Amino acid sequence: MKKLFLTLTAITALTFAANAQTEKGKFIVGGQVGFSTSKIQDTDIKSSSFSIMPQVGYFVSDNFAIGTGIGYEYNKSETTTENVNDAFKVAPYGRYYLGEGPVKFFGQLTVPMAWGNQKVDDVKTNKITNYGVEVAPGFAYFPTSKIGIEFKVRGLYYNHGQVENIATDTKVKTNSFGLDANSLAPTIGVQFHF
Repeated sequence: MKKLFLTLTAITALTFAANAQTEKGKFIVGGQVGFSTSKIQDTDIKSSSFSIMPQVGYFVSDNFAIGTGIGYEYNKSETTTENVNDAFKVAPYGRYYLGEGPVKFFGQLTVPMAWGNQKVDDVKTNKITNYGVEVAPGFAYFPTSKIGIEFKVRGLYYNHGQVENIATDTKVKTNSFGLDANSLAPTIGVQFHF
């Protein structure tokens, strides 16, 4: 009987601790960081990239948070010329959690935006602007009252991009729409709740 009581007490405590993470008035903090580099052997071809996007959100009601990410991305490739792309990024979002206990499913609506430049051999050649909308499913596991481990796929997305050539003042616009639910390329992250 004592074991049953202790087990039920532990399950109840975990359930209330997990629910406390997504209640009104709480904050969620996390983000993304990325880095890569490559070089083709016996050539002068190489590339590198870096990105950072800290995020913060606030639960305006139980299980519903709004927030934003603000970041920067840098890509460089070297062949016979040096090509550099960099962009300032903003990504406001809304997220709704479903479920009880330490595992909760969520849906997230994000509006990613980016403004950047392309340079060839240190000469600015293009201005780049991107706007989009993404709906992403995922789930979070809350092992403690302060930490959520997340698994998310990109989901349904729309993106509008514009590249403006500075020398000719011409603009190329692209629109893309897709569903990216690849379970082999999810994002996995840790969010802090307080």
